[in-house]
Amino acid sequence: MKGLGELERTVMEVLWAREDAGTGAATARDVSRALAHDRDLAHTTVMTVLDRLAKKDFLARERDGRAWRYRPVASRESYVTELMLGALDETGDRDAALAHFVRTISSDEIDVIRQALAGLTTEPPA
Repeated sequence: MKGLGELERTVMEVLWAREDAGTGAATARDVSRALAHDRDLAHTTVMTVLDRLAKKDFLARERDGRAWRYRPVASRESYVTELMLGALDETGDRDAALAHFVRTISSDEIDVIRQALAGLTTEPPA
């Protein structure tokens, strides 16, 4: 899975937050405004990052007049899942890495995993 640089991740966080809030696709100006209180970025920099993310297939874009509207292709959770699976693929022993991971997470996180596994075993086959 392709990774994200720091600025790319910051831009994606803005777009994921908009998706979570149900506000949908954003223009470069929308993203620039959202970042203005945290970062002093030129509008052209934001446009370049959005274009790069679209070329990397992290974003879909559609024309809206003279502007582009951008939306994430996948959710934040899906992206993190791909990163985790990629990290597991890098290990020489996936089972050992998974076992170590489970030993290092909190009991609340273990409960989440248990619930997810229980859901897998109770769902009817597709």
